[in-house]
Amino acid sequence: MAGLGGGPAAFGRCTHAVVRALPESLCRQALRSAPGPEVDFARAEREYQLYVGVLRGKLGLQVLELPADESLPDCVFVEDVAVVCEETALLTRPGAPSRRKEVEAMKRVLGSLNLNIVEMVDENATLDGGDVLFTGREFFVGLSRRTNQRGAEILADTFKDYAVSTVPVHDSLHLKSFCSMAGPNLIAIGSSEAAQKALKTMQQMSDHRYDKLTVPDDAAANCIYLNIPSKGHVLLHRAPEEYPESAKVFEKLKDHMLIPIANTELEKVDGSLTCCSVLINKTSEL
Repeated sequence: MAGLGGGPAAFGRCTHAVVRALPESLCRQALRSAPGPEVDFARAEREYQLYVGVLRGKLGLQVLELPADESLPDCVFVEDVAVVCEETALLTRPGAPSRRKEVEAMKRVLGSLNLNIVEMVDENATLDGGDVLFTGREFFVGLSRRTNQRGAEILADTFKDYAVSTVPVHDSLHLKSFCSMAGPNLIAIGSSEAAQKALKTMQQMSDHRYDKLTVPDDAAANCIYLNIPSKGHVLLHRAPEEYPESAKVFEKLKDHMLIPIANTELEKVDGSLTCCSVLINKTSEL
């Protein structure tokens, strides 16, 4: 989950990214919502390195890379274990019990950034960061197989300056399996019936009117928007060779620097672009 700024004006600002290297155990032991082809580890590693290279080299972020842990096959998906907004980090309680130890390394690295850390200790609560969409104005939280009402309530208690609305998620792993922010005030949304139903719920729950960018493929609707002072509007989106029709939609965003990124291998285990980083905007000195 991106810690993107304080309110709409600063939305997308980012100075740091936390990522985590891929364990080889991911190939056979990572959780997946449905059976499918095995992950090609060498290709997954190449795609991950390109992703990190864009954040560090092309965009100039300070990238903090945690080491892989073979006992935690899903640990590359750091988004699920922390929600960062401004100077506060909520360490989550992931819905899958096998993932809960992933929080420990995240706690250490976020502590090194002097963020205000809140820990989710209620054993009745579950929350995956993949279910949390921050728009710059408010939070939408997907109620899914991984996130429950109590988790959403703790998020609301943590980030009291922002409204928090819940959105039922039935046919996907997470809310952001089919949506994300593609710019200030702009929600990227997939075309499936489930995605469109969730968008309608968000529109009904919000006092604000958002623009929407509808793409043919739900998976391609998960993209990463950043506002980098030297670059302007930046959008990391799925590569044309993966989702050609959706890529054509993104290419209509003439005010954005568009950076296509392949995610072929991690998608096999339900991974999307936002899953692999926690983005942070440090406005105060460390």
